[in-house]
Amino acid sequence: MAFGKLNLSKFFGMSDDDDEFYTEPASQEKKVSEPQPSRPTSSVKAPQYRASTTANSQKVVSMNAAPTKASKIVIFEPRLYSDVKEAASHLLNSRAVVLSFNRIDQAQAKRIVDFLTGTVFAINGDIERIGDDIFLCTPANFEIDGNLSDILRQDGLG
Repeated sequence: MAFGKLNLSKFFGMSDDDDEFYTEPASQEKKVSEPQPSRPTSSVKAPQYRASTTANSQKVVSMNAAPTKASKIVIFEPRLYSDVKEAASHLLNSRAVVLSFNRIDQAQAKRIVDFLTGTVFAINGDIERIGDDIFLCTPANFEIDGNLSDILRQDGLG
């Protein structure tokens, strides 16, 4: 059994005989100064981005832009009911507030929690008890994940 020359390039369809090369007619002379493309160019152009101040232009975002402003959490310990206005203004300015009621009586603390419950409801926020006399109030751009009571029960502390 005699096999002829085994040519894998023909087997996979990559025969040198079948390749089509672009050749210019012999009558045209090539200019040496003109660069020749190494592959055919596409008629589709890449989008052009430019900075412009007109209203209908595309906005360009710099890759070296300064980082965005960090979210803040304010720790607050009210001593009077009137201190609740300051805590509410922090929430309205998209800052989370941790409230400690160690220096105020329980009746005043309850009124403050009721007021802040209405505040966080109005701004689509959340209020969560995170300790005996500690509450966390968050605006809509924060998300509270987990429950401290469940964690304390799992650790055998609660």
